[in-house]
Amino acid sequence: VIGQPAKSKRPKEPGENKIKPVNKKVKPKNAKMKERESVDSSLKSQSILTQVMDKGHFQKLAATLSLAAGQSIELRCKGSNVTWSYPSYLDTFKDSRLSIKQLDRHSQLILANSTAADTGEYSCWLQLCSGNKCRKDETKTGSTYIFFTDKEELFVPTPSYFEIVYLNPDKPAVIPCRVTTPSAKVTLHREFPAEEIETDGTDIFYDAKKGFVFQHPTSDQKGIVYCKAESQGAPQISIKYHLLYVEVPRGPPSTTIAVSSGRAGLSDGVHVVCTVLGEPDVDVSFRWQYPGQESGRPVIIQNFWRLINRGIGHTTRISKSVLLVEDFEDTDVGNYVCIAQNLQGETTVATKVELK
Repeated sequence: VIGQPAKSKRPKEPGENKIKPVNKKVKPKNAKMKERESVDSSLKSQSILTQVMDKGHFQKLAATLSLAAGQSIELRCKGSNVTWSYPSYLDTFKDSRLSIKQLDRHSQLILANSTAADTGEYSCWLQLCSGNKCRKDETKTGSTYIFFTDKEELFVPTPSYFEIVYLNPDKPAVIPCRVTTPSAKVTLHREFPAEEIETDGTDIFYDAKKGFVFQHPTSDQKGIVYCKAESQGAPQISIKYHLLYVEVPRGPPSTTIAVSSGRAGLSDGVHVVCTVLGEPDVDVSFRWQYPGQESGRPVIIQNFWRLINRGIGHTTRISKSVLLVEDFEDTDVGNYVCIAQNLQGETTVATKVELK
C-alpha cells in the first residue's frame, strides 16, 4: 500500500527514475499498465529470471510456461553468482542438450531440442558468499514450471515402469503421474479391483505439476494404481504405482543388538547383529566400536536392508549391520557397541562377549 502513491507520482516526476534506478524500466502509460506493474512487483521471485526471445528480446516468466516439445529455450538469470535448479534427470544422465554459462552480469541456461521428459521446474537464485561459505539470497530468486507438450507423451516419461509410493499417515503422499499438457484430463484408477478412484478435490486432488496428492493417507488406499490422461485423442496410461502403507513413528532409529554367543572360546567365530526397524524411505547408517579396534584387529562388517510386511499392509524397512570376528582371541573380549543413525538422530546399543 505504501508503494502505490509513488507509482502514481512517477509520470509527473520523470527525474525520479534517475534517483531510483531500480524503477528505471517502469513507464506506466495507462491503468492497464499500472495493474500489470503492480502484479509484477508483487512477484518478487520472478524479477531476476527472463526468457530470451527472438531478436534479442526478453520476456519475464509467469509461474507456468507451455512450449511444444522439440523447441529450444534460453533462460537468463541476473547476477554474477547464480545457481540453477532443473529436472534432476538432466544431471543424472549428464544430458549434453543442457548448457549453463556464468557471464559477468547474468547466467545463461540453454536447453536444446526439448522433449516431454524435460517438463518440470526451472529456477535460479543469487548466491551470497563470504569466504568459502555461501547462502541463498531469498530476495533474488526466479522460478517457472515449463510444460513441454507432446501429444504422443501425455505423461512425463520416467526411467522405470513401476514405482513404489509410501503412504504415511503423518504426511501427504504424491503419485507423481505428471502431465506434459496442463489441460489434459487425468483420472486415477485402481488395478484390483478395477475401478476409478474418486477425487474430491480436498483429501485427494490432482496437481499437474506434482500428480495426485493424498492429503491424509490411510491403509485402505494401498494397492496397485495407475493414471489415465485424455487430451484431444486416445487416452494414455501411466506407469503403475505400488502404494505401500507405512506406520512407524519418526525419530532416532529403533535399534536392537544380539550376539551369537555371550561366551566364546579361543578360535571361535562370533557375530554381532545390529538391527533397526524404521520407515521404508529413511536411510540408516551404522558405526561400530569393539575391543580390538585400536590395535587394528581385523573384523568383517556387512550392512544391508530390505522391506518387510508387518500385517494389515504395514510396510517397514529392516536395516542390519553384522560384525563378524572369525578367530576369537583374548583381545576380542569386551563390549561391542553399535551406533545407528538417521536424519532424526542416533541410537547406541551394546552387548558383551566374554571368554569361555
